[in-house]
Amino acid sequence: MAYAEKVFKVRNGKKTTKYTWRARYKRPDGTWGSEPGFPTRKLAEEWGDKQEVAISEGRWVDPELSRKKFGDFVTQWMSVQRPRGRTTMNRWERLEAHILPQWQHAPLISINWFDVEAWARTLALTAARSTVRDCVQLMSRILNGAVDKRCLSVNPLAGRRLTGLPADIVKKKPDEEQVAEPEAVLQIARRLGPVYGLHVITVAWTGLRWEELVGLHRRNTLLERKQKHDGGVFTCPIIRVDEDEGVLAEYYERDENRKRKSVRQLEPPKNAKSARDVDVPPFLAALLRAHLAEWPHEFVFMTRSGKWWWRSDWWRVYRPAADGRAERKPGRGRPASPEWEPIMRGLTMRDLRHTHDTWQEQIDVRPVLGYEQMGHKYPGIKGTYRHPTPPMRSERLAGLEALYSRAMKNLGWDAIWEPDPQISPK
Repeated sequence: MAYAEKVFKVRNGKKTTKYTWRARYKRPDGTWGSEPGFPTRKLAEEWGDKQEVAISEGRWVDPELSRKKFGDFVTQWMSVQRPRGRTTMNRWERLEAHILPQWQHAPLISINWFDVEAWARTLALTAARSTVRDCVQLMSRILNGAVDKRCLSVNPLAGRRLTGLPADIVKKKPDEEQVAEPEAVLQIARRLGPVYGLHVITVAWTGLRWEELVGLHRRNTLLERKQKHDGGVFTCPIIRVDEDEGVLAEYYERDENRKRKSVRQLEPPKNAKSARDVDVPPFLAALLRAHLAEWPHEFVFMTRSGKWWWRSDWWRVYRPAADGRAERKPGRGRPASPEWEPIMRGLTMRDLRHTHDTWQEQIDVRPVLGYEQMGHKYPGIKGTYRHPTPPMRSERLAGLEALYSRAMKNLGWDAIWEPDPQISPK
């Protein structure tokens, strides 16, 4: 049975005659809990009785846990999550850049929708609307965890929706999300040589994501698709994005002290549709076949020394080929390099994936096949009823092959590059 007791105030180390009331109640483990600060005995006893009723009904929330700082609970919540590595990194970026500076020291019980919405509207003045929504959604997920952990009885953000945000102040740069011409892709590939240039061509003519490209194993390259068609069997070479360990994740994670640690490891694709077989046009199949015949490493697209790429290392190799570079004189342990004029400033690997999907639209690839090849879900009920057929696949491959052939003709090239003497045979 809950009861109340006096708590006398102390001034200059001496007890005064003024006092408040402290509620005492029996906790689930049999120990006595307390809550100070009540002005009357009756209020203290009523509060304690409510705690014991909630305990007996299995819906009690420990007041001490509800006063836990949001930042402390974030560390606890993140430590038990097991999403894909990139998702973990993206969450930490949102937390450290936007959420924790405002909410780190706020008690869980103090967070409410009025304050969060006001903060979100202020954040929208300096960040993209998508970023603002991501931050609020992440906070809501964390507070759902607080409810599950019995730190809160309800999530004050659950079911609430941000509306009326100011116009998006984050503008795309002129060189963002470019679409490359086939000739430009081939010119960049020639500059990079037959090993690294093949990265660029493969992305542009298959639409593979960066993590799918660098995580591609030999055993999943140039397999064969077989489909019955017209009394025979349609076949074509494919690249398989494996459903178990199909992509190379590069991200950072935090330990219990929030110390940053960089990680690279294979993990499953981001969703079920991303695990797929990508049809390869004939010219690219020939290039990949020649590459694998001489390439000594287990994964198809690695550094020459057989290591997985870090994105930052790849950009140092790739950017000059697209953006151009000044002439470089020979130096200590460094050969001379000729000047390169820009081909397409700012072109990224993501842009090349966008380029592939744009090419698919240009050559009239049927949407159901285009979605499949990009690893996207075809929208609506038609995604359940419609399926790619061999004639659709043949038309797509012929269209991609024609883009390559026309570009080679326009460039006046018989071959993209000569054999690379630096590749050691098996």
